[in-house]
Amino acid sequence: MKKYEPNFNDRLGAAAKAKQALVEKARANAPSNDPKFAEKLAARKAAAEERKARSAERRAARLAEKEAKLAEKARLIEEAAAREIAAIEERKAARDAKYAARKARQKR
Repeated sequence: MKKYEPNFNDRLGAAAKAKQALVEKARANAPSNDPKFAEKLAARKAAAEERKARSAERRAARLAEKEAKLAEKARLIEEAAAREIAAIEERKAARDAKYAARKARQKR
């Protein structure tokens, strides 16, 4: 009795049939065939939109907090500058009073 040895064309045909069977099996199990697939997809999209909205809110809150900190820092710098200017004016007024007192003593 003669042994059957598949030739190259037989092996190619068998591989093509196996690949076609896998493709058919994948098509049968595709999620688009599932009746609840559209609902799941809509739920995922809604969740993604909610995440995006929360992320935008957090980003806006961080930006607002950063702006508030910058405004507070600017206010503190302005106050410090105003105090420094007031101190300089006080020293100048004291110096001018001292010079005026000296001139008044010299005129006597």
